[in-house]
Formats: sequence, structure tokens, C-alpha cells
Amino acid sequence: MAQPLSRLRLPHCFRLLRMQMVGSTSVTLGARGGIEDGNLSAFMVAPAGDPRAVTCDAGSLVNGLRVADAKGVFDGVRVPEDSPYTRIGYVLTEQIKGYLITHAHMDHLAGLVIASPDDSNKPIYALASVNERIQRNYFNWEAWPNFGTAGKEPHLKKYELRDLPAGEKTMIDGTAMQVTAFPLSHSGVESTAFLIESGDNALLCFGDTGPDTVEKTTRMRDVWAAVAERVKQKQLRAIIIEVSYTNTQPDGFLFGHLTPNYLIASLQELEAMAGPGSLTDLPVVISHIKYSLKKGETPQETILRELQAANSPEVRFIVPEQGQAWQF
Repeated sequence: MAQPLSRLRLPHCFRLLRMQMVGSTSVTLGARGGIEDGNLSAFMVAPAGDPRAVTCDAGSLVNGLRVADAKGVFDGVRVPEDSPYTRIGYVLTEQIKGYLITHAHMDHLAGLVIASPDDSNKPIYALASVNERIQRNYFNWEAWPNFGTAGKEPHLKKYELRDLPAGEKTMIDGTAMQVTAFPLSHSGVESTAFLIESGDNALLCFGDTGPDTVEKTTRMRDVWAAVAERVKQKQLRAIIIEVSYTNTQPDGFLFGHLTPNYLIASLQELEAMAGPGSLTDLPVVISHIKYSLKKGETPQETILRELQAANSPEVRFIVPEQGQAWQF
């Protein structure tokens, strides 16, 4: 059973991020989708014993780091005496080496934009269509100062927006990780799944995506085909994937998102490619569950119950909370 890192009581939080030796871990900087500002999609990943990290999306950054720090995740981080930063500032500016952005919707990008004035120089990795929207819609001296290297002048050159060719492995500068981007369909917007690798181990992080049958594409199937061999070889250590709505949500109101039934059907498709039983006990982290203002059972409770009731691939579903770090 995956455990929150705070329960493992190891001496250095990044030594728990063991992609080389014991698998993968993500620090949940933002767990939700939708309307809960301050807790929006962002996961932080780094290899074992190596503090050089990357985030998959950046809906929440500073607030996510603050919550994780309060839960003890960063207790082992030692800020140099000559550093001007607090521990949270040090992790943001010195240990996060870049951002993988799945698409340019605000709930996947707001933390980066807000943190940009005090952040350090680093790359933003994304598909070309995503970077174009980030530059045009945010770093344009209207919505926000231009912290990029192109677009409306002056260019503050805080972030270099680097286009990722679809399906091609790319080194993440300043880290021991590589990333491969796969396009997804998100109700007319191009989103992304990132395969993050270090050594023989990999973590697959999805941005928002609708089911192939609703979106009329094969984008999810194409991702599964690309990773099926890693699943067979037990090299894919975890999947982070969205389930925004419960099974009661009509297809016409999915807006490019998944429900438990659609995720189960898609995982069955992956199992068919990788072989019977290949997904047994594979950690599947459920991201982007929409926060609800209504009384009664929370969407997190409903979605987990619906997933577990139909869990024929026998994966291990995890619904994370902000500030938790999970080892797989």
C-alpha cells in the first residue's frame, strides 16, 4: 500500500523520490481541479537522492509547497546559510528545475504565473501549441508581464518556453530525468500526457483528457500503446490521471474530462495491450477531482467508491491530498 511520506520518517524528503531504486514518488502540490483556488493540479517529481525536481503542471506552487512543508515533507531540506531564501523559497528557486505544462488552462498554470516574479530562471516544457498559448495569453504585458523570451517586448527572459516534439524523448535540463510528450484531446484543446523517466523506471502524468469515444480520437489509446511494453516489464511505476466527475455526469457535459467508468474502460484497454494481470496493484493516482460546494458525500468519496466497485484491472487507486508525498 502506498504511504504518505510523512509516515515513513526517513531523513531527507528527496531521498524518498526513488525512481532509480524503489520506484516513483510525487509530492502533491495541488490535488484538485475546478474552483478550489490554491489547490490546483501540480505534482513534483525527482529521482532518488537527487533534489533536482520537475513539476507536472503548476496550478499551485507556493501554496502547495507551503502545505507540504507544514506536513513535514521538506523537513530534511537544508537551506545553505548564505541563501536568502526560506525553505519554501529554496525549494521553489533552487530545487525545482523546470515545469512540464500539459495545457494552458488556468487551473494547471496559475501557480507558475503568480510565482513568476520571485521564481528563478528555468525552462517551461510543453507541446508547441501549449507554449504558444502561454506566451500569447499570459506573458503578454496585459494579463501578466512577459517573463518569456518571445512575444511582446520587453522580454524579461525568466522562462524559456521549450517546445517538445510529440513522441520524442527529451532531457530535462539540470536533472537526471527525461520526458516524452503525448498529445491528448481535451474538448477541442490540445492537452498532454508526460512520460517522465529515470533509469529503467517511469511515471506517467496525464493532463486533462476526455475519453476517446467522446472526443472521437485515439489519443488515450495511443498513449497506452506507447507505454504497454513498460507495463509488461514492470517499469511503469505509477500513473497520475484525472477523473473530474462522477458517473452521473452526462457525456455532453464532460468538457473533455473522465468519469470512473471511462477511466476503467481505458485501463482495460491498456491491460489488453500489456497482457492479463499486467496492471495488478499498479498505483493510479486520481487527480483533478472537481471541488464541490454541495452538501453530502464529497466527489472524492464518490469517485473512489465508483472506481473501486468496477476495478477489474485490480489497480491500486489513490486519491491524494495537497501536501502529501507518495512513494510507489
